[in-house]
Amino acid sequence: MTQTADTPRGLNAAALTLIMIGIGFPLTFAQSVWLNTIVAGLGLLYLIALHVSWRKVSLILLIALPLAFGSWISFWFFGTVDRWHLAWMYGSRVYAYLLLGMIVTMTVSTQRWLVSLHLHFHLPNAFVFGLLGALNMADRVRHEFRRIQYSALMRGENLRLWNPLLYLRIVLVSLNWSNDLAEAMTSQGFTENAPRTELIADPMPAWQWGLAGGLIVIYCVAAFGLRPW
Repeated sequence: MTQTADTPRGLNAAALTLIMIGIGFPLTFAQSVWLNTIVAGLGLLYLIALHVSWRKVSLILLIALPLAFGSWISFWFFGTVDRWHLAWMYGSRVYAYLLLGMIVTMTVSTQRWLVSLHLHFHLPNAFVFGLLGALNMADRVRHEFRRIQYSALMRGENLRLWNPLLYLRIVLVSLNWSNDLAEAMTSQGFTENAPRTELIADPMPAWQWGLAGGLIVIYCVAAFGLRPW
């Protein structure tokens, strides 16, 4: 029986992903400071509306400041045509891209995001659950790193993080884990490309599809039709 998940806050993960990609791609070719500012501002307002930790948001924006300033200063000093516009355009574009990514990564869990992409964009089961399995083993990977380093120290070897032998050993261990994970999935009845019962329902209202499509169309018309400064 399909189980309906608790209603999440904000837009569906699939709609957010569509907005991020649909606006992010044409943003590469648009040359508008105002549109970059509007995209970044709307993204920030969305994070505020969902009560995302302002400390995390502020820290990320602060970390990105040198990147934005570096883009600004490079075009201001080394630009050949309309340096003022190019400097602000590329500087503000950093924050536009950053906020587009943050509306997805800071409001949606990895599991909810992958399940939503699987249900609405038909991402393959093997990819979704394989990636979830790998992410859930992140702590085990860190533990294995330490175990390999300690084991090497007992033999008089000091495996630093830049030593390729350390990564060779963790790759060999990961291959064994991969085989174990594949056997576990098979023993639980998983068959690739076979019909599968979905345990979690992720309903997406039609208005969210319309909102995502409308925002993309509005942005493209403004960027390539109106072309504001």
